[in-house]
Amino acid sequence: MDRIALSHGFFRIHQEERPETGSDNSVAIVPADVPAEDRERVREAAKAVYRALGCKGLSRVDMFLTNDGEVVLNEVNTLPGMTSYSRYPRMMAATGLPLGEVLDRLIAMALRGNGR
Repeated sequence: MDRIALSHGFFRIHQEERPETGSDNSVAIVPADVPAEDRERVREAAKAVYRALGCKGLSRVDMFLTNDGEVVLNEVNTLPGMTSYSRYPRMMAATGLPLGEVLDRLIAMALRGNGR
């Protein structure tokens, strides 16, 4: 799980001309610096959305945690980015899974014919 800290404006994942430099108005904090209780509520809500939609394999369920603690669904990315500046690989690395191992697991799931 990550948290996007904005300095101003709306979140943009990267600059248009040099995407590898990241965004000019945000920083991704990985892992998210939110209380454990909030992290668990977000995680459980994301899993519930994933299951309700019948997702399999790789997905990223984006949620908002409001200032008053409400968990709100933003979107589901069924094929999140895998670039050097993408959030999914950064979050996986923060859990101890380097990109190569993530890709190995995804390929193995695809070869088994199940995405779970």
